[in-house]
Amino acid sequence: MSRTPAVADMFYPGKRTLLKEQLDSFVKSIPEKKTVLAAISPHAGYMYSGAVAGAVFSQIRIPEVAVILGPNHRGIGASVALYGSGAWEMPLGPVSIDEDLADSILKASPHRGKIKDDPQAHTMEHSIEVQVPFLQVLRPDVAIVPIALGHVDYHACQEIGRGLAQAVRDYGKDVVLVASTDMTHYEPQETALSKDRLAIERILDLDPKGLYDTVARHRISMCGVIPTTIVLEACKVLGATKAELVQYATSGDVTGDYAQVVGYAGFIVY
Repeated sequence: MSRTPAVADMFYPGKRTLLKEQLDSFVKSIPEKKTVLAAISPHAGYMYSGAVAGAVFSQIRIPEVAVILGPNHRGIGASVALYGSGAWEMPLGPVSIDEDLADSILKASPHRGKIKDDPQAHTMEHSIEVQVPFLQVLRPDVAIVPIALGHVDYHACQEIGRGLAQAVRDYGKDVVLVASTDMTHYEPQETALSKDRLAIERILDLDPKGLYDTVARHRISMCGVIPTTIVLEACKVLGATKAELVQYATSGDVTGDYAQVVGYAGFIVY
């Protein structure tokens, strides 16, 4: 099974040469790459969030496989939908699904009845797709396991995260987890900064339950809170000791309009 891009020529250039040129403007040459358990990266159009995403991925030694978790904005398909086989066709070339790891994730999760192998959920979703070119430009042979997520409760996040960690451990090869999220949506700059700071503090404290509760309590429109909570849960099981904020920005920094901004934060976890 092969998936064609949903947002090429909208969120990022669909032509290989133009995409490579834009990625090269975001991805910096850093001699000492870090081996990390996870990255948290935004997923807006590259003109808005590409600099933040590029700053994150520039720091990472990209391993053989990336498990990318993103919110399902359209609500199509299963609430926890894994894309388990085939490849994604991308402007920089096809990216294979790591079918062995995908199968291990399905089998390892104690919440396995909720995780479905459901390619349909990914057909029109952009949150995972926009992460792939950053991984490709740094490691052209990277394979992926995409997981699109609707709303699930915290207990489900905890179970899925623990199952994901177990699958990664059992797999035996190097894997990076990527949580795809934007932060506050369409609020004044001051409000966005205030709300996002609350969520950022919980991420930096490696506190998935605190993040889940804080986003709900303060009505923070962080669209990828579920993927981020799950990734933090998995990272704790995998022995994470530190989360680092790489860069934060808002759409206002690009457009000059600070009346209604979207926030973008990029992290690494190790």
